[in-house]
Amino acid sequence: MASTTGTAERYSSEMGALWSGLARTLGRLEGVAAEPERLEDDGVQHALRRLQYGLHLAAEHAVGVDPPPGARAAHEELVDAIVGARDATAEVAEAVAVWGAAGVEALLHEWRGALFRVRLARLRLTGASARPAAAPPEERGRVLEPLASFLLALIGAVTFVAGATLGLWPLWVAGLLAVCGSVVVYRP
Repeated sequence: MASTTGTAERYSSEMGALWSGLARTLGRLEGVAAEPERLEDDGVQHALRRLQYGLHLAAEHAVGVDPPPGARAAHEELVDAIVGARDATAEVAEAVAVWGAAGVEALLHEWRGALFRVRLARLRLTGASARPAAAPPEERGRVLEPLASFLLALIGAVTFVAGATLGLWPLWVAGLLAVCGSVVVYRP
């Protein structure tokens, strides 16, 4: 059953519920991926299939949530990452069934990467929903400050070198002051 959300608060609560179950599943999968020798244990194939199904349910839940406009791309990335982790887990479970733990070696790095991609997509999603849609007004006017600072430093360096080469100390002092002024003009 697909649920839709209309507000950012409701979307956040839906994603929080999704992540609470998904974090446990990812933790268990990452534990097995970190210690590949655990793939030799009895019942690991069944556990992998169960965790794969947990990823499948998380992907279905995420598809059923309508993100706010600013988080749509990050939300789609999260869904893709969950699906990729589910598919990679299925490949590992199949390799364990057919070849045992030794057959997983070639898939291990891809599997770890797919699991990490889910966490990375979540970080991007939380960052996308936390960022404002437009830059604050005080940041919009900060385009000229770096440019002015760069030009002051450039002109100051050229003036300093010219003054030092020609032996005119007032010229190199002016260059030195211009370089120092570039630091004052722009402070990130």
